[in-house]
Amino acid sequence: MMRISAAVEALVPEMTAWRHHLHAHPELGYEEHGTQAFVAGKLKEFGVDEVVTGMAGTGVVGVIRGKRPGNRSIGLRADMDALPITELTGKPYASTNPGRMHACGHDGHTTMLLGAARHLSQSRDFAGSVVLIFQPAEEGGAGARKMIEDGLFERFPVEVVYGMHNWPQMPLGSFAMHRGPVMAATDEIRIEIAGKGCHAAMPHTGVDPVVAAAQLVSALQNIISRETDPMDRAVLSITAINAGSAFNVVPDTATLKGTVRTFRADTRKRVVGRIREMVEAFAKAFGVAMELHHREGYPPTINHDEQAAFGAEVAAGIVGEPNVARDQLPSMGGEDFSFMLEKVPGAYIWMGVGGAEEGRILHNAKYDFNDAALPVGVSWWTGLVERHLSAG
Repeated sequence: MMRISAAVEALVPEMTAWRHHLHAHPELGYEEHGTQAFVAGKLKEFGVDEVVTGMAGTGVVGVIRGKRPGNRSIGLRADMDALPITELTGKPYASTNPGRMHACGHDGHTTMLLGAARHLSQSRDFAGSVVLIFQPAEEGGAGARKMIEDGLFERFPVEVVYGMHNWPQMPLGSFAMHRGPVMAATDEIRIEIAGKGCHAAMPHTGVDPVVAAAQLVSALQNIISRETDPMDRAVLSITAINAGSAFNVVPDTATLKGTVRTFRADTRKRVVGRIREMVEAFAKAFGVAMELHHREGYPPTINHDEQAAFGAEVAAGIVGEPNVARDQLPSMGGEDFSFMLEKVPGAYIWMGVGGAEEGRILHNAKYDFNDAALPVGVSWWTGLVERHLSAG
């Protein structure tokens, strides 16, 4: 049985309304102007001591000071941006912004941190300060890095920082807290191939970039399947092949796009280096020109042991020890909270919301955050604060 305080339960109707409002008005990274105004307005309404907007453009930071004196501090982070997906949930509060949707539950993340802000600003039963970080542009825009570059931790220094993500593959009322790696590093690759177009019936008169592309796709998988230790997690996925438009024309060019996911720095460097070597070798072998474009994305999200253990203990106090997984396998997905964990000790937890068995998975047009999880998330946030700042 979950341990949710009466004060937090009393917030559920309001939080549900906030979440539905945010869900109906999704905004992409660095475009969260309406969300920023909504969040800042609520924080001021709650009596949060300090509310700052504009960090990373559309970010919001709030500070709540406890009623007992203390110099300690803790940071809590929620992401706010949506995805460029057309919603198919059919909900009465479905997206009113065409082609935009909260398909990753960031509306729920924002709402839970707002609920925690409401509760903490009323109780203030702690010694020190809470820094509430409402971050833009997690979905590929590196909003966490931008907030840090804008002086987040210089202006609002914290001892530790925590993040949370809803996880449909886990049942409601469960958590998973990892020691060490949680999410992978995310790199993008694009390979431009230039050949010589010709009539498809006379391929010998041209240089076919499609054949070169097809052979390269197969060969690249050898880097993972035969050159990488099976115990060292790594993924190389070619996700797009673009070439030509007619059945009887060998095109001039072809383009491959894909992603590399790794945890270890040396593996990350080696895999990208081997891709570059293969590109050079295949260009020579097939008589085409090939150029690799590599964009380094988010670093791996690595939890700090002490904070991971503490976050798991707080979670167990809410849902019970059997419902907290401490040995869950990490995900090959990426997360820009990683930038914050490179600067400040902390941890990132997965909170079960259920629904995956019904097809409601992250980044899906039919996904909708489970409102029943709102008080669970708020309880975890407030538990972290009240235990970490129990004494000045």
